[in-house]
Amino acid sequence: MCMKNIDRIKLKDRELILIGTAHISKKSIELVNETIKKEAPDVVGVELCQNRYNTLTDKKKWQNTKIIEIIKEGKAYLLLTNLILSIFQKKLGSKLDVLPGAEMIAAIKQAKKQNAKITMLDRDIQITLKRAWAKAKFREKAKIFYGLFEGLIITEEVDEKLIEEMKAKDMMTHMIDELGRQMPDAKKVLIDERDIYIANKILETKGKKIIAVVGAGHVAGIKKHLKKKQDIKCLEETPKKSKLLKTLNYAIPAIVIGLILAGFVFGKSIDVGISMLLYWFLINGCLTAFAVMFALPHPLTIISVFIAAPFTSLNPTIGAGIIGGYVEAKMRGPKVKDFENLNQLITVSGFWKNGISRILLIVVFANIGSSIATFIALPYLISLL
Repeated sequence: MCMKNIDRIKLKDRELILIGTAHISKKSIELVNETIKKEAPDVVGVELCQNRYNTLTDKKKWQNTKIIEIIKEGKAYLLLTNLILSIFQKKLGSKLDVLPGAEMIAAIKQAKKQNAKITMLDRDIQITLKRAWAKAKFREKAKIFYGLFEGLIITEEVDEKLIEEMKAKDMMTHMIDELGRQMPDAKKVLIDERDIYIANKILETKGKKIIAVVGAGHVAGIKKHLKKKQDIKCLEETPKKSKLLKTLNYAIPAIVIGLILAGFVFGKSIDVGISMLLYWFLINGCLTAFAVMFALPHPLTIISVFIAAPFTSLNPTIGAGIIGGYVEAKMRGPKVKDFENLNQLITVSGFWKNGISRILLIVVFANIGSSIATFIALPYLISLL
């Protein structure tokens, strides 16, 4: 048993055994199984939230989820980010014949064998991603996506030895420190907040002997926050849009509508207002349709975003991407089970071959194209007055 990845901590009259793992390591699975079997704990806690646990253990339910429901619920960006992370881990895991999260599933199975109570320690993944995205600056968001896509196209070989080196505490600490330097706001949500959350979940867990299975990168932070219980309700809240952003969401459409009305009322002739409407429709429709074409959609999807973009740009409650994604899903009708075919998604080009990921790209490209078109159209409208 590799003792250097195990920490024994006294919590008053209770004992906590903290196991730091690599998420795609065979040795981590062996370590988890051996430790739980030997220690016979009352409770086994795993670094999973209920949603991630359900996804890992009830794959049929996830596979049969219709992508159109995800688009309606506004989860396309979150799902795309989650997908890229999953592919990156599976790409590494495929080289080692280990699936991501295998050590967590191993911990759950071993706990069930020994009739130990099982508890989920992590915060809901949707809340974590929403908080990270909301708090990260634009530069940090760009770095995150660059890093994720870079991970998809890596060609260097990854072996068990490298994974074990990554799991070593000194290297993991260095990586986290680097993340904090490059992306401090994202690190706070992805690492620091979850350290606090997991530590407090452990403190709330009842049992004389507790085993907690967590990623090696969280061990140091969890140990630090085990010293004092904290209120974690604020960490479970999804961030609300800032007042400035809310104001802009309504102010920009109001400005556009005001300019067009001014064209009809104060223009030299009615032709000014008509010209402004024409500019608005053509610039918005053409640029959004052009952006969507990069996702190689169904022809009706291109037509739908061309027609919808001039209207959705004036409506803060719906984006052109939702319309485009909805039409694409209706025309080709894929389900989330397409994600299981990861052979298509090991490379960046695979995103255009898979029906699900292509829909997500359509949503993203349409919204980006529509936003750019709005800011390009404004100077043209002003120039016509």
